[in-house]
Amino acid sequence: MSDTQGGAPVADGPGPGGEGTARPVLVINAGSSSLKYQLVLADSGRSLATGLVERIGLEDGRATHTVDGEKHVLEQDIPDHTAAFEVLTAQFRDHGPDLQEAAPVAIGHRVVHGGAKFASTVLIDEEVLKTLRRLVPLAPLHNPGNIAGIEVALETFPDLPQVAVFDTAFHQTMPPAAYTYAIPLSWRQTFNIRSYGFHGTSHAYVSRRTAALLGKPLEDTNLVVLHLGNGSSACAVRGGQSVDTSMGLSPLGGLVMGTRPGDLDPGLPAHMSRVSGMTLPEFDHALNKESGLKALAGSSDFREVMELRASGDADAQLAFDVVVHRLVRHLGALALVLGRLDAVAFTAGIGENSPPLRAAVLERAALLGIQLDEQANADARGETRISTSDSAVAAFVVPTNEEWEIALEATKLLATT
Repeated sequence: MSDTQGGAPVADGPGPGGEGTARPVLVINAGSSSLKYQLVLADSGRSLATGLVERIGLEDGRATHTVDGEKHVLEQDIPDHTAAFEVLTAQFRDHGPDLQEAAPVAIGHRVVHGGAKFASTVLIDEEVLKTLRRLVPLAPLHNPGNIAGIEVALETFPDLPQVAVFDTAFHQTMPPAAYTYAIPLSWRQTFNIRSYGFHGTSHAYVSRRTAALLGKPLEDTNLVVLHLGNGSSACAVRGGQSVDTSMGLSPLGGLVMGTRPGDLDPGLPAHMSRVSGMTLPEFDHALNKESGLKALAGSSDFREVMELRASGDADAQLAFDVVVHRLVRHLGALALVLGRLDAVAFTAGIGENSPPLRAAVLERAALLGIQLDEQANADARGETRISTSDSAVAAFVVPTNEEWEIALEATKLLATT
């Protein structure tokens, strides 16, 4: 990785930690209509191949397999996840690397919601699958696809160890004061209603890299990680452990996202039912698919919103202002939760690629002791310090690598079993 400090190159920091292996891990991220995969070496994070099978269940399915910088595209009907895995294995067979020769040590599955049951990575067996099925009500839009991918992978690769890595696991270190909702006890006990948090693999990876860039032991650092993409969340990390985060029971809460609204008044569902007759399924769909940037500016793509803003579009400007306001609010709150702040890290698609957004947030965060290096921010590529050398609190751009984190989690688990 190429690191920069104040816009100038600095020495590469240590890897993200964990036991390495010369054999790769096949990382699977299965959704309801897509299957992302990557064959990655856990010792170095080097990707041997990446792929995306999309539009599963539709007539115009598409698969893209990238190896050695070359893309191989296949278009055909992909009726279900079984067909998607057939495409995956065919892509490796036809374009490499050959899975028999590469010999993955394990398959690591991203699972969005592990509830309070799973606080760490687990080896998948039938009991784990049964528990995941029981947890579907906590993530009805995400976990069913994750489970479908696991079930087909177990059939396709029966001899490989398969592990589940949970978005929520990193946040299981939050104290009760952070994760408890002030709601009836029966709701909390019977239905496990609480804050869980998400993007845990990204927050874990980025917090370790940020500590390395600071030159401090992870256990001695206090950080706020801003994972900003189509889905976004902020996390307060003390000594390598999550102590609070912006998302809650579901991925709807906290920051403004591509099609999700972030924080809302909890009275809104009942109000919309009274004034419009909106049903709960309609409300759920609106919050997950029709809100956020899409509702404010007409596009869920932040790049398009920024283009509209540059052209003078008032709705896009408002969308930008709302996004920044919400980020500043959560950053300030999480800094107070930590008590001491060493650094802020921007990551994921928007966090890594939008200098104007980073500048707008950090200029308003001067109260925290952050002084923005405007040139470093404008030129940031890869791991980059974007605060001045004398800034009391540092700010970084740190590209996330969730696939590498999942591969590391898989190999660490196998080393202990």
